[in-house]
Amino acid sequence: VPFVLRAFFWLLALLAASLLWSVAVQLSGREDAALLPLGAAAAVLLQELCRFACFKMLKKADEGLATLGKDGRSPLSLRRGAYVSGLSFGIISGLFSITNILADSAGPGTVGIHGDSPYFFITSAFLTMALVLLHTFWGIIFFDACERRRAGGLGLVVGSHLLTSGLTFLNPWYEASLGPIFILTLCTGLWAFSTAGGSFHNVLKCLSCKGE
Repeated sequence: VPFVLRAFFWLLALLAASLLWSVAVQLSGREDAALLPLGAAAAVLLQELCRFACFKMLKKADEGLATLGKDGRSPLSLRRGAYVSGLSFGIISGLFSITNILADSAGPGTVGIHGDSPYFFITSAFLTMALVLLHTFWGIIFFDACERRRAGGLGLVVGSHLLTSGLTFLNPWYEASLGPIFILTLCTGLWAFSTAGGSFHNVLKCLSCKGE
């Protein structure tokens, strides 16, 4: 249920972005590439706004359950909520980004026959994977920044999300988009790992115990 509920928040962001795009097209009287960066930036900001709404909802639920508990503790965990929120955002985002591509792949024709890149489908799959991971990492970092009231962390999450979205406009020059996005995914993953309380010492300790 929490997973589906948080995915619903992402769908609300998508709906709001679609309505905003329709209004912008109607007011400008044109639908061209010049509006796409603005639409992408608006979609990113709406997603982060819905992520913040998820945090506030979880925080309120945590405080309410704490008052009802006998020991003054809540059965909810903000860290688990952050992981579930990020993962749900990532999976629903990945589903929407890859569905149309998979539908087109079932049709007739050969990829690259008109001079387009023959690596379109494989790069789209890797990009979707990166976005799922990024949303999971962003969820962990975002919730921690909200809990600790760190505006810098929030700004870096929103900024990296905008950067990732902007890099996709370099396609089909995949070397310039996919490479930086995967570097960003790795850096963000390490940041989320540290934020969640992980350390390389514990990883090595776990591996050594596994070997024994």
